[in-house]
Amino acid sequence: MKLESLNDLFIKELKDLYSAENQLVKALPKMAKAAASDELRTAIEEHLEQTKEHVERLEEIFDKMQASHRGAKCKAMEGLIEEGKETIKEEGDDAVKDAAIICAAQRVEHYEIAGYGCARTFARMLGDEEAANLLQQTLEEEAQADKKLTEIAESSINMLAVESHH
Repeated sequence: MKLESLNDLFIKELKDLYSAENQLVKALPKMAKAAASDELRTAIEEHLEQTKEHVERLEEIFDKMQASHRGAKCKAMEGLIEEGKETIKEEGDDAVKDAAIICAAQRVEHYEIAGYGCARTFARMLGDEEAANLLQQTLEEEAQADKKLTEIAESSINMLAVESHH
C-alpha cells in the first residue's frame, strides 16, 4: 500500500488497529483464564466486551469510507500477545504472575492508545468528525482500561507480589 495521502495513512492505521483488536478478542480470554486474582480476571473480561465494541466501531468507519479492512496483520500486537503467552506459561507465584499479566496487558493498552490517538488526529485533519468521535470514544476506553490495571496493580497485586518474596 502506497502512502501518498493522509487518507492512505489513516486507512493504514485503521487496518492496523482492526487487526490488533481482532487478535485481542482471541487473546484476552486466555489472559483472563490465567489471572489468579478475581479482580484482574473481571477487569480483563470486561475489557474483552469493550474490545468487541471497538471492532464494531472500526467496521462502522470502514463501511462509511467504503474501504476494506482486509490485508493488514498487526505484527506489533502479534508480538505483544506472544510475550503475554510466554508470561502465562511461566511457573511461579500467583501474585507475581498476575503482576506480569498486568504488565503485558498495559503494553497492549499503550500500543492501542498510541494508534487510536494518531487515527483520531488524522480523522480530524481529514474533516471526518464522525470517525474522530468514534475513535476518541475508543481511545478513552483504552485509557480507562490502562488506569484500571494500574489501580489493580497498586491496590493489591504488587503488594502480594512483594510479600511472596519474603
